[in-house]
Amino acid sequence: MGLFDRLKRRGGSAKRGPDGSVAQYLADWTAARVGVEAYVEPKTTVTPLTVVLVANDGEWTRRPLDEKYARKIGPDLKIPVYDVRKTGYPQRMRDHDARQKIIKRREQQQRDL
Repeated sequence: MGLFDRLKRRGGSAKRGPDGSVAQYLADWTAARVGVEAYVEPKTTVTPLTVVLVANDGEWTRRPLDEKYARKIGPDLKIPVYDVRKTGYPQRMRDHDARQKIIKRREQQQRDL
């Protein structure tokens, strides 16, 4: 084993596979919401491979995943999985963000009064 092999194997503190805390978070998040779909985002030079879970009402969460687990996430969570490069993000996700922005603005206005 060379020096660089050892560096490549070193991972972050959060486990990103089926036994890790990220996988448990995704399972809990999915179980607590209705109509969840997964959108896999490709690895870039800046970010690792990530998955975005989007609920029926547009609420969403994003977490990094190992590539091996990204392929298994659909059957494990019993949800559909899409490649975001092919499908794009759902409109309900953008609508949810817009609603949240309005809510925060109204709350700020109430505090300013």
